[in-house]
Amino acid sequence: MNDAGKRAFLTAEWKHLAMLNYEIEPSVLAPRVPRGTELDLWNGKNLISVVGFLFLKTRVFGVSIPFHRDFEEVNLRIYVRRKAEDGWRRGVVFIKEIVPRAAIALTARKLYNEPYIALPMAHQIEIETGSVKSAVYSWQSGGRQNSLNLTTRGVAQPLTEGSEAEFVAEHYWGYNAQPDGSTLEYRVEHPRWRVYDAANAQLDCDAAGLYGGQFGESLSRKPCSAFLAEGSAITVYQGMRLAR
Repeated sequence: MNDAGKRAFLTAEWKHLAMLNYEIEPSVLAPRVPRGTELDLWNGKNLISVVGFLFLKTRVFGVSIPFHRDFEEVNLRIYVRRKAEDGWRRGVVFIKEIVPRAAIALTARKLYNEPYIALPMAHQIEIETGSVKSAVYSWQSGGRQNSLNLTTRGVAQPLTEGSEAEFVAEHYWGYNAQPDGSTLEYRVEHPRWRVYDAANAQLDCDAAGLYGGQFGESLSRKPCSAFLAEGSAITVYQGMRLAR
């Protein structure tokens, strides 16, 4: 890894990550897989996830930007992997990322070509005796209120080895296709999270209108799994373009 890949680009806390996971046909995602990567399957299943969370204490190159430190994000992501010299690197590719601030979306698009958009957003987190009971992330789009809702069951537990939750949470690389056809790779660092099982989880949105008709059918079904991760401090390192 060269010096660029070792320099921190962004530090923050990601908290209360509500993760709703759906099975989808690989053929739908094939055009979205960046050059040099391949789809990463879990037990033969191809997953796509809608994730809502809080972005807190955000700093870019160590600088805190007023009114842009704390905000919501809801993203749609798929899972890929790349064979590197040090073995398989398991990562995510974002289909769309929603934030409430236009400056955040513009910066992410310009620096990383990430598919950010800015929409009015809100959240509601219910905490009781130190445990998260529910998380709601909402946004305005298409002339309607959209939301991601998750209610937890029990208390947070360590990730179970080999579980679907471990597969979804334990991806530490990001990949995205660049306008010139190359692929940008960047590393995300955080400790292993504890998670809550979901008692109920629902995505209430115009998925086809927001993400495209090819995703509407899968995202209109009940999630095949869902959980809430406690989150932690994170570091995103500067990206590097992969050799063609």
